[in-house]
Amino acid sequence: MNINSDNKQTIHDVLIKDIQQRLYEDGKGIMFTNDDEYTTMLESLVEDILHTNSVSDINDLLIRYSNLFPNEYLTLDVTLNYIFTLLKTHANN
Repeated sequence: MNINSDNKQTIHDVLIKDIQQRLYEDGKGIMFTNDDEYTTMLESLVEDILHTNSVSDINDLLIRYSNLFPNEYLTLDVTLNYIFTLLKTHANN
């Protein structure tokens, strides 16, 4: 399922915000050990997010960074629900 270009920026924004928080809170000692590594990892994550064009791309991203997500997030159905949850949270703020 491709992401409509009108919605892509909003989806990318909520993904970046959520993954940045997950990386900082859950990635310490696993994916990075100092601020420089965190910055490099975050830049890489953001770059990867900005190149997603479909739910499948986002699912692939979650699989690549599976250390930050529970295993149940790693299916297309749950990835779609994850995106909906992020958008709902964003809309309520």
